[in-house]
Amino acid sequence: MNKDWSETNKKIQALLGNKKTYQEGIRLLVEFRGELLEQISYIVNGYPEEAFYQMPFANVRGYHSKTLGYSIWHIFRIEDIVAHSLIAQEEQIFFAGDFAKKIGAPIITTGNELQGEQIAEFSKQLNRKELYEYAKQVMLSTNELLTKLDYADMKRCFTEEDKRNLKESGCVSADENAVWLVDYWCGKDVRGLIKMPFCRHWIMHIEAMQRIKNELCKRARKGVDPIAYCGFSCNHCFLGQWCGSCRTEYNACSFATCFPDGNCPNVTCCGERNLDGCYECEELENCKKGFYIQDNDGANAAKAQAMFIRKYGKKAFLEVHDKLHQKYDFAKTQEILGQDMQEGLKILENESLS
Repeated sequence: MNKDWSETNKKIQALLGNKKTYQEGIRLLVEFRGELLEQISYIVNGYPEEAFYQMPFANVRGYHSKTLGYSIWHIFRIEDIVAHSLIAQEEQIFFAGDFAKKIGAPIITTGNELQGEQIAEFSKQLNRKELYEYAKQVMLSTNELLTKLDYADMKRCFTEEDKRNLKESGCVSADENAVWLVDYWCGKDVRGLIKMPFCRHWIMHIEAMQRIKNELCKRARKGVDPIAYCGFSCNHCFLGQWCGSCRTEYNACSFATCFPDGNCPNVTCCGERNLDGCYECEELENCKKGFYIQDNDGANAAKAQAMFIRKYGKKAFLEVHDKLHQKYDFAKTQEILGQDMQEGLKILENESLS
């Protein structure tokens, strides 16, 4: 488990276990859930449709053997059922928002009963944007529920009637791989449910999603030019495990994801003008498109790098970056190159001669 996430989870559970610190625990839990959702947001906004039904680790044991689409579905169907049907005993967000139709889901269950290729086929049917909207609404609704719970509610347990209602709802499959969930949930008190479905369960599946997307990006980048259109080196970028590069459909560049269509204006411009990259453009130094807008901190560094590529070529560029990154991390390298584009170019030139 991610060390930082694990430590945060431990802190939250300790706070929730003490009446004096309970409210602080709820506050931290809600905040932490927001941070975790950002990980899902980045995946949803940065990857193509096909990424959500790929199974790069099929036939292995572990949560990463699933798909990105299934993982999102599973996390939030479980939370919706537990938060609304079990704890609050009210209508689920799934039904209240007519999300079965919006998402295009052929099931209403948690998906535990699905195995192997069934998971991939199920994932192909999901509208990822609507699925993500569902996830957000479930999270916000659960957060509201959490803030309304008192410390005394933490010890509330569940009954045989609660079990029967869950089974009759059809939201948990009668399949042996799923039906155990009913006894599992109802065997815990409210605090136990907050600990698992609302926090630790998220962590485990989001970590699995990260493994899936890392492998998908690795495969996407294989044999692809490691130089981005704007002049960055994908080999040295801090987003290396997140992004498949702007030369593939797995473009999760932090700048590209700022745009609704997921395309950086520099990529679009190069495509329209049939350029291999901005380094082939005679307007480079004065360009203010996309990544080169004046208020972007990385504009000068990107231009300096593109200017170096234009003058010395890609091979020399990658070699000089190898040298720079032996001394500095990505952020420091970009800071050094970004003070002034002409000065940044000189730094690259001097480094290439050292």
